[in-house]
Amino acid sequence: MDNCISFVETEVIEEKIQKILRQTNYSKELAKSKLLEYNLDEIYVIKSYLGLSEKKPEKMKSLNQEIFKQIRYKLDSNMRDYQHRVEKGESKQI
Repeated sequence: MDNCISFVETEVIEEKIQKILRQTNYSKELAKSKLLEYNLDEIYVIKSYLGLSEKKPEKMKSLNQEIFKQIRYKLDSNMRDYQHRVEKGESKQI
């Protein structure tokens, strides 16, 4: 943990604990310990209780990368459909 000192009003902490208690089935002591574990951020406490994780933003791609990705996807999709038709015998053989 950090060696920095922060001052938070007990009323603010109590409000956050009450919010956690309304959204979870934690006891008051567990809610307080979780709140301290997540640096007094009640949203992260509730998200961890619900099993939600932070989504990482998708890496931006260049226009060319996106175009070729879409082309590969379409070709793969068509090839899968063709193979499926060949297995069923619906395809015409040339």
